[in-house]
Parts: sequence; C-alpha cells; structure tokens
Amino acid sequence: MTPAELSRTVLRSVRGAVEEQELSVPVPARIVVQPPPRPGCGDYASNVALQLARQAGRPAREVAEILRKRLIGSAGITRVEIAGPGFLNFTLGDGAQAALVREVLAQGDRYGDRSVRSARGVGAGDVAGPGSSPDREPAPDREPGRGPDPDRGPAPGPGPAPSARDVVVAEVLARIQAAAGVVAVDGGQVAPVAPPPDLTALIARLGVDEARWVLLRPAAQDPVRVPERPVQRESNPRFRVQYAAARARALGRYAQELGFGSEPGDVGAPARGEAVGEGPSDGSVSAAQSLQTFHTLLATYPSAIETAARLRAPDRVVRHLEATADAFFRWHDVCPPLPVGEQKPLAVHRARLALAEAGGTVLANGLRLLGISAPEHL
Repeated sequence: MTPAELSRTVLRSVRGAVEEQELSVPVPARIVVQPPPRPGCGDYASNVALQLARQAGRPAREVAEILRKRLIGSAGITRVEIAGPGFLNFTLGDGAQAALVREVLAQGDRYGDRSVRSARGVGAGDVAGPGSSPDREPAPDREPGRGPDPDRGPAPGPGPAPSARDVVVAEVLARIQAAAGVVAVDGGQVAPVAPPPDLTALIARLGVDEARWVLLRPAAQDPVRVPERPVQRESNPRFRVQYAAARARALGRYAQELGFGSEPGDVGAPARGEAVGEGPSDGSVSAAQSLQTFHTLLATYPSAIETAARLRAPDRVVRHLEATADAFFRWHDVCPPLPVGEQKPLAVHRARLALAEAGGTVLANGLRLLGISAPEHL
C-alpha cells in the first residue's frame, strides 16, 4: 500500500461510518496522512479523528476507535493504533515499501508531476503535508477596447527591474505549480525576460547550477548568501544532491556489469552494525529508522511539491532534496546495493538497487524542477 492508497482507504472508512450512521459529520474531501513525529509510532499517522470530533460532538478518541475498527484488516495495513488525544497510527504491511519503489520506478520522470492527472487542482486523497489549497481560477480578462477595470484602479506603471532572485524564483514556481496541478492566478505562465545583470554576473562567477541553488535555497524572508566560489564536495548541499543522484545511476551501471538488475522487494538487514555513527549520544539513528526515513522522503516528494506550490516556496523542494540525499547516503552506507567481495548477487541486492534507483529518480525529478542539472557522472 502506498501513502496515497492509505489516504483513500481512511477516507472510505469515514464515508462508511457516515453512511451507516456511526458518525454524523460531513465527509471531508481528503484525508491527510503524514510520517509520525517520532520513531515507534508506525509508518504514517493522521489527525482525522481530531478534525471530525467537534463536528460529531464526541470525544476524539471515540471517533478514532470507530475508524480504527473499520480499518483493521484492510489490505496492506498491519496495525492501527490510537495515540494521544486521538491520533491514528498506521503500520503498513511488509509489501508497502516495495509497492512504493515500484510506483516511483513505474512513473519515472512523471513521479511527483500531477499536471496530467489533475486538471482542476491538487488531487484529493494523497500523502500530504499541511493541507491543500482550494482551486483558484485565473482572473477574467477584460474585453478588448474597454480599458482598465475601474474597480481595480489605474493600471500600474513600470516597477523596479526584477532581481536575479525574482527571475529565477518566478520561473521555478511556474514549473512547480504546473507539476502540482495548481491553477495559478496568472495561469502558471512567466513572461520571458532578459537575464538581469546580477544574474548574469552570478552565473559567470558560480556556474548555472550553483547560482540557481544559491538563489532558490533560502526561504523568502531570508537573505541570499553567495559563496566565494562553488565547492565540489559533500559539504556543499547542491553537490551532495547531485552526487546522490549520480551515485544512484552509477549503481545501476555497476550492477549491469555484474549481470543483475533491480527488482523491488525486501531490502534485508544492514550489512554491518546496528546504527549509523558512533552511538546514540551523537544523534545517530538505527539502520531500520534510516531505511524508514528514506522511504518516507520518497513517498512525500509529491506532497513537498504541493506544499511548495501552495506556499509559493521553492525552498521547500530544495530542502526536501537535501534531506532525501542525506537519507540515501545514510541507508546506502549500511545496506550496500552491490555485492561485497566474492559475494554473488542476491534478491536483496536487486531490491536495494531498486530502492537506490527510486531515490535517484526522485532526486533527478526535483533537480529538473529547479532547472538544475542531474548529471550521469559526477
């Protein structure tokens, strides 16, 4: 079961409870499921019971219990638990992670792109961050020859010339909104403009990829910090993301040379050690948690695009890619996708290779959205 399927399953349970008069509430348009706030709380969580409790006039835990009973035994769900004031925690079946990898690989460069599947807005019933925006219709055009709309006042005069950041952010937001299936007020189109002098100078100094990353990474309220020169090492987040994408592709080439390919499945236990790092005191995470974090970031990539479109914040995509690259390396280091030494390729290596390729797909898709290259070799 993928996160999107889980969301739809929970929505069906709410609808069933309403139809059978166990709950008297309007059926929501969508159900938000998201990774739990801490390890040990299942694979995904939802606050749907808390949202419905006030309308139902009943305690949230009572509403949660009604939904929990309906969800127990659903295909792909191993366990449903109630936590705190009424959160529902879901543990998915063993095949859930393989199903996610299979979905990412099947969609390829379309994974996270809802522009084809959603004509009116962000699709309902999906894994999500905080909520979704309502559909917004483009502003109606004035009839030719009628002049400016008197309700809107006089047409504005020419404003200040756009900065490098303005130009790059506007261009990337248009792509993000299209990928999220959001109908922007301006139709998602950005009129082409000549690169402003400060952008031309920045590209000459840093190169296209680093210049765009530097401009897109800060949140809107934060200043742009320009490095003296681009650094091609893992301390540079842009390089780390590109390197992770290139590494995932390289694994596929090396596997071909060894005579095997990828196949989603059980990635098995780590090859060495229980944890990443030197111990719990340094903030290390268990190998199992590292794997879960990596899977979660792959699953929530579409919602990161949705959130970036809704908030007009391309930095959300940038930071999601950084987190995905970091999770890829943490998992890769303890669960190598390629055989070691004289070891023969096994089913676990094919499954790990498939997971690595799925990670590479997400990273490459995100880099393309940002207008940054995803090189085959680095």
